[in-house]
Amino acid sequence: MVVSPRTQVNDSVPRPVVTLRGVWKSFGAVAALRDARLDLFGGEAHALVGENGAGKSTLIKILAGVHRPDAGVLELDGRPVEFHSPSEARAAGLAVIYQEPALFPDLTVAENLFVGRQPRGRFGRIDEAAMNGEARELFRRLAVEIDPARPARGMSIADQQIVEIAKAISLDARVLIMDEPTAALSGVEVERLFVVARALRDEGTAVLFISHRFSEVEALCQRVTVMRDGAHVSTDLLADVSIDQIVRRMVGRELDALFVKQEVEPGEVVLEVEGLSRAGVYQDVSFQVRGGEIVALAGLVGAGRSEVAQGVFGVDSRDGGTVRVAGRVLPAGSPRAAMAAGVALVPEDRRQQGLVLDLSILRNTTLPRARGLSRFGFLTGGAERREAREWTRRLRTKYGDLGDPVGTLSGGNQQKVVLAKWLSTRPKVLIVDEPTRGIDIGTKAEVHRLMSELAAEGVAILMISSELPEVLGMADRVLVMREGRLVAELPRAEATEEAVIFAATGQEAAA
Repeated sequence: MVVSPRTQVNDSVPRPVVTLRGVWKSFGAVAALRDARLDLFGGEAHALVGENGAGKSTLIKILAGVHRPDAGVLELDGRPVEFHSPSEARAAGLAVIYQEPALFPDLTVAENLFVGRQPRGRFGRIDEAAMNGEARELFRRLAVEIDPARPARGMSIADQQIVEIAKAISLDARVLIMDEPTAALSGVEVERLFVVARALRDEGTAVLFISHRFSEVEALCQRVTVMRDGAHVSTDLLADVSIDQIVRRMVGRELDALFVKQEVEPGEVVLEVEGLSRAGVYQDVSFQVRGGEIVALAGLVGAGRSEVAQGVFGVDSRDGGTVRVAGRVLPAGSPRAAMAAGVALVPEDRRQQGLVLDLSILRNTTLPRARGLSRFGFLTGGAERREAREWTRRLRTKYGDLGDPVGTLSGGNQQKVVLAKWLSTRPKVLIVDEPTRGIDIGTKAEVHRLMSELAAEGVAILMISSELPEVLGMADRVLVMREGRLVAELPRAEATEEAVIFAATGQEAAA
């Protein structure tokens, strides 16, 4: 790490712990950051918001020492610094908590906390008792109960993130960067994480919080910076700006409506599920989806919604029940048969189940149609490229070149590639599991528009979503699951937040 001589500042003016000024960063022909800037103050939580592709991730990676800027200045306590590696950033007091923690699963919690810097006893041996004691003290400070001696394998994402925060405290981190930490957490887990984050903030830590959920931004942060197309748009005290203003600055345009829903007269039954069961997961699930209809599966986490979708598509085996597409019975456990019948599944976990991250955008987009685009067993590059261009254009996907690895795209653009991959098959039935999780508000509106257009073209859509506004805004009917069973069916006119929550929690009588 290179540190320049201290610059003079007026002691009467609060000085940021971290300052970014005039930062530029390009990857090939794509300018990821353009004159970006940011100030982080101790004792304050600062929200960083913007659409996917706005430059947030690149800015974080510069702070974390993963990337070096092409131009611009990074200052720590008023002194210009250069981080050549993540270890240099950590040593300087900057810690990053990512959406998906990276603990070593076969090490204990304490070993993960102190990996590479374990306390030593006599003869240089690791002092496990001292290590576990220090870990307990860290968790006591955070007011959480985690056994330092338990293996990391099997821990919830929420507990893993607490471990990462404890590690940051043990390193005397003065800046805590939280990158979409709540995307996979329940409401109770989010609140526990926020209790810890508020405590650190109140002790003087500078917190940078990245999220697409404005309710969380309002609950934690005092200041907000908006980015768009790699550039700084605005920085305000949260109390001085409305969420509507923030959204308009993020997207650079007025959003006519977040939930674009065309009125469509449903056609014939396309998907028919009868008595679908899997021991211990879901039982006796029956429903229909008509052409032109969007049907939402709602319910609490663990209700069995995603498992039903995977059972319909054949990813998971099922113990009983029948699935028909346009009257044709699908064999259990055969995704190939489901695809041949015109069923497409956009999974919840796009990175693990929806994409091959090392393959190109082009190849990921056309994977399900590789055989149809081939001649004499060989893929024809022209046909493949035309197909990929058509769908990336239709979904307004932002990318540098179709040959770039899909893993280099932002989360929202990765989601669009997953959608493009399956929409290129021209499905009769589209199953979308959490279609807008982890993507920005502008991209959400585009995904909703596309779903509405597909329904208008006669596609039968089964949507799984944990976001009630999305369920109520897009669904023609809402099917509510609880503990593996369908417990309510609500037409659009009767579907309210209260009705869905009552059914999902077992309070039908109150509904």
